[in-house]
Amino acid sequence: MAEFEKSKLHVAMFPWLAIGHITPFIHLSNELAKRGHKISFLLPKKALNQLGNNNLYPDLIKFHVVAVPHVEGLPPGAETASDIDITGKNPLAIAFDAMAEQVEVLLSDLKPDFVFYDFADWIPKLASKIGFKTICYNVICASCMAIGIVPARKIPKDRPMTEEELMEPPKGYPSSTVVLRGQEARTLSFIGMDYGATTFDVRITAAMKGCDAISIRTCQELEGPMCDYLSSQYEKPVILTGPVLPETPKGQLEEKWEKWLSKFEPKSVVYCAFGSQLILQKNQFQELVLGFEMTGLPFFIALSKPAGANSIEEALPEGFEERIKGRGVVYGGWVQQTQILSHPSVGCFA
Repeated sequence: MAEFEKSKLHVAMFPWLAIGHITPFIHLSNELAKRGHKISFLLPKKALNQLGNNNLYPDLIKFHVVAVPHVEGLPPGAETASDIDITGKNPLAIAFDAMAEQVEVLLSDLKPDFVFYDFADWIPKLASKIGFKTICYNVICASCMAIGIVPARKIPKDRPMTEEELMEPPKGYPSSTVVLRGQEARTLSFIGMDYGATTFDVRITAAMKGCDAISIRTCQELEGPMCDYLSSQYEKPVILTGPVLPETPKGQLEEKWEKWLSKFEPKSVVYCAFGSQLILQKNQFQELVLGFEMTGLPFFIALSKPAGANSIEEALPEGFEERIKGRGVVYGGWVQQTQILSHPSVGCFA
């Protein structure tokens, strides 16, 4: 029994300040806690309030709140990427890096065996001071990483990458079919942009090169060649967690949404979500919501306000709110997606 206890690990988690990163880190924490390991999870207070109910092993997973400092350009009270426009990531990254001192104090006190991180490229420096091993855990697919950010990908320092450059895979890339096309390449153009004191590609490359091992939320059967390519590019072992699918969280759906959804017949509501980081143009936004109006079905759309708009309401087509009153919601804030999808009234996810 004593030998068994000694084999249990203490793991600290410190993901990037975005719900789409924090959530899969919590799912992985649940899987590790299921196996008896102790988890110390560092996150902002707002994210804890939103996601804390996803902790399925409260005896083993302990949350530690870290403060997100206010910096120039960051809206007051902003703590995660959901609180800002996609164009405001640079101030959030500056604030994220400014948390290094408090994270160091916490980790020095916690003394974990391993620290899982993603965007905090300064974690490996703390590892040598405090004495823990580091795992750079990537929640996006291996293919995206392999084609986007590897040492073989040459990214200009004096200008943005062109669509044509991004469509050309890096040297040694293991596929001729899993490649970027048109809009996909344009979407990836952010990799050479500023992200705090450095650019996104420099940050991620440093995070990957500085760790003891790379981990990816994927499996060998789906992306084996991509994972092998990443391992050879970074000269690091690559550990795959599998998809780490979540269990249904214990928390209840927010009361106002529970009451609204419960007005409708089973499987009659269409739910649509774009995520906080996809920003539509105003004409795209209006075309989308008008399309949902034309279905005649009850609908719930969760998405960010369009580019140039101050609010969701301002961007809606004239007369739209009156016409869909009672059967449609267009909401710009964070919602409990898992609980919404589990609601008996929801019949379609778009």
